[in-house]
Amino acid sequence: MNWSFQLYSARNFQPWDDVLRMVAEVGYSQVEGFGGVYDDPKGFKAMLDENGLTMPSGHFSLDMLEKETAKALDIADALGVGIVICPHLAVENRPTDADGWKRFGERLAVVGDAVKLAGKRFAWHNHDFEFASTADGAVPQRLILQAAPDIGWEMDVAWVARGGADPLAWIEEFGPRIVAAHVKDIAPAGEAEDEDGWADVGHGTMDWKGLMAALRASTPADIFVMEHDNPSDAARFARRSIEAANRF
Repeated sequence: MNWSFQLYSARNFQPWDDVLRMVAEVGYSQVEGFGGVYDDPKGFKAMLDENGLTMPSGHFSLDMLEKETAKALDIADALGVGIVICPHLAVENRPTDADGWKRFGERLAVVGDAVKLAGKRFAWHNHDFEFASTADGAVPQRLILQAAPDIGWEMDVAWVARGGADPLAWIEEFGPRIVAAHVKDIAPAGEAEDEDGWADVGHGTMDWKGLMAALRASTPADIFVMEHDNPSDAARFARRSIEAANRF
């Protein structure tokens, strides 16, 4: 298994050359990019190469993908990104009803068409808010995927759980759409409050052995990305998580 590491997890532990060296030393072969590493794509690619790392996937803001599509694709080309992922929608921009979420899905479909024309894959990455039913009883994540039938889904499994949904049920229903997955863990209630309630992978409450079995059996996902949204020690998170994941 070529585990990937979401660089957002180490945003508070720069410089990046030290982060990449640490990630490679503990056993990762891939990283996933985000906006904070795109200022100098060629320079960052050189650091990846120096550490024997690749970046097969990357997060790009919806604003950039819609308004600066060519720039986003140029960055992806420079870094070797094959799956372009839209990771978030700000609170003030989130629809409040089913029609609004359908229209949002249609926006993602347009982006997906442009990315596909460039020879890359496109996916949406969820948080928890997509699983909170609207006043008219709709589940936003389902509406997004239905309105954009040709885009993939990078499933952030722990955010699905935090949204009150059953990850296994969603894997069963939408398995063919899942092209990548975020591997993260949730601390027991009342623990790790200084880390926003997240845990190192394999040290929390998620049944990752069972979840990985389901992802492997029911999806075409070929990128599995370790992430912790707010670790107090990025090196500890990286090391303990890959050690646990290698036993899944």
